[in-house]
Amino acid sequence: MTEALPSTPSQTVGPFLHIGLRWEDGPFVVPTGTPDACWIRGAVLDGAGEPIHDALVETWQADPDGLFDHPDDSRDAVREWRGFGRSDTHLGEFAVHTVVPGVVPAADGRPQAPHVNVSIFARGLLHRVVTRIYFPEHTALHRTDPVLNLVPEHRRSTLVAALAPGGYRFTVRLQGDGETVFFDV
Repeated sequence: MTEALPSTPSQTVGPFLHIGLRWEDGPFVVPTGTPDACWIRGAVLDGAGEPIHDALVETWQADPDGLFDHPDDSRDAVREWRGFGRSDTHLGEFAVHTVVPGVVPAADGRPQAPHVNVSIFARGLLHRVVTRIYFPEHTALHRTDPVLNLVPEHRRSTLVAALAPGGYRFTVRLQGDGETVFFDV
């Protein structure tokens, strides 16, 4: 008979997470010079509203046609499509160079509004937190987005980026007033 061992606490993400996971072209979902490319910039804030300088932000998104995968497609733009970005916050903010994704088709007939999926890793978190970035120019599509409509109406604004020079601004608030909506995945 084996003896049951007691549970132990989970390990939080360490204070030096961003050092080992940073790579030079991580922020570039699309190459420089891509037509209609823009920057999504923002900060990850703690419960006191202070920027977290050692967080890691990962993004995953569809292309402008609303596609995530491109099997056997040889178009130049698609060949360079990665759909994934990674940026640390060591300078006080993250930045991802990308394009606005297209409407994502849905099997149930309810398409999803253009959005970017976001994972945040930071000191003190036992697990990543997951959210989305929606775009302000697609407000009409927000009304029918099946995921956004799961969020109470008064909290949806925490998921919509603001227009900014060169692209968009999106602030992630981990706690407190205006806390960003996070999803269980």
